[in-house]
Amino acid sequence: MLKKTLAALAIGSAVLSANVMAADYTVDKEGQHAFVDFKISHLGYSYITGTFKDIDGKFSFDAAKPEDSKIEFNVNTASVFTNNAERDKHISSKDFLKVADFPKATFKSTSVKTTGKNADGKVTADVAGDLTIAGVTKPVVVKATFLGEGKDPWGGYRAGFEGTTSIKRSDFGKMMDLGPQSDAVDLYITFEGVKAK
Repeated sequence: MLKKTLAALAIGSAVLSANVMAADYTVDKEGQHAFVDFKISHLGYSYITGTFKDIDGKFSFDAAKPEDSKIEFNVNTASVFTNNAERDKHISSKDFLKVADFPKATFKSTSVKTTGKNADGKVTADVAGDLTIAGVTKPVVVKATFLGEGKDPWGGYRAGFEGTTSIKRSDFGKMMDLGPQSDAVDLYITFEGVKAK
């Protein structure tokens, strides 16, 4: 009986230790080391590319158990930038992002599944989660890559990632119809997080 009790305590301790290993990080908004870029076809003739300038978020991560990772990401939709002020104003309007009513777009992960390593030997994963744009929430999967972690020159500790996904504008409420060739939006996300002290 004593052996069984000791074994149970050892297992419990191991589980608790494993859970404690995951560290909490804050996305480096202050240092501008976070980007959400997008690309969309313009009438099938060219591409419009842009970014969002105001992003924040947090995540928990342990390189030994990436499947336990969790992430929450927030985008201030009014910070859209496509290098054309009038176009940015139009994208922010009720025709598209409806910024006045929905100032935030959000992503919250629901699962992480490792998928191997890329050609550079970096761990890849499918990060599933709920993406909310203009008040509509849809499940998406981000193809993510763990870029690395370590100390920075300012006494902190960082971890960085990148990811890609493609969404359909038509999935996120009624938006201005630009034709089927302009429905898909490719997203590229990359960011660094600073470990909580």
